[in-house]
Amino acid sequence: MTDTHHLLDIIESTETQSTLTALGDSWLLGFDTETTGAAPGNDAIVSATLVLRNPQTGHEDDAIGEWLINPHRHISAGASRVNGFTDSFVQEHGAEPKETLEEISAAIVAAQERNIPLLAYNAPFDVKMLQGDLQRWRCDSGITGALENDRLLVVDPLVIDRAVSHRSGKRTLSATTEYYGVDPYGDFHDATADTIAAVDLVTPMSTLYPQVGHLALGDLMEWQRSAHRTWKESFNRWLESKGRRPIREGWFE
Repeated sequence: MTDTHHLLDIIESTETQSTLTALGDSWLLGFDTETTGAAPGNDAIVSATLVLRNPQTGHEDDAIGEWLINPHRHISAGASRVNGFTDSFVQEHGAEPKETLEEISAAIVAAQERNIPLLAYNAPFDVKMLQGDLQRWRCDSGITGALENDRLLVVDPLVIDRAVSHRSGKRTLSATTEYYGVDPYGDFHDATADTIAAVDLVTPMSTLYPQVGHLALGDLMEWQRSAHRTWKESFNRWLESKGRRPIREGWFE
């Protein structure tokens, strides 16, 4: 493990990856958040983790940055039950948001500049949470602009799994890691444990489905957008057959 400032130093010392680099051979920057609730733009981040993974050395050489934030917002009862945080705890121990959010974002931007993908399970949720907080606290406009959807290079194991694994059952992070034989480091709904588990999925996915490991970084975003559209069309047909509203959200579009 490393401290948050050293994490940025390591990222900045990493060579820029080619667009031809295969996903299975790529450096990755895992990302996960715990939040006050489930509504990006209204709710806020209370904890976040970044995990930089070197494909040559794996988990043992991970560089990890962890942040606890005072969101200056009430943590809903449901969120508190899931993540264990309380208002009093984050008010006493959490850092102030603006500087902390810019620190997290600076690491992500540095990785993006080196063509290191940001990996998150159900990535739009965490990215929207970060984008909402950056806007709320009027953070550095250069950072905010660099994290716009059309500029990001993202890996979303949920989207990939839906495209290649046609199994039935839940697609939660815990269910998916169990399917791929990934053992968690810690308890789920802890940002660090969830981040490591999500990053760990890439190797078994690449082994079981070689087309995943062979995906070039330059093709990654469009492949995932197409995969999400295909899944959404199928899922919406099922929703409509049950008399339920279809979903409208795209994937980083």
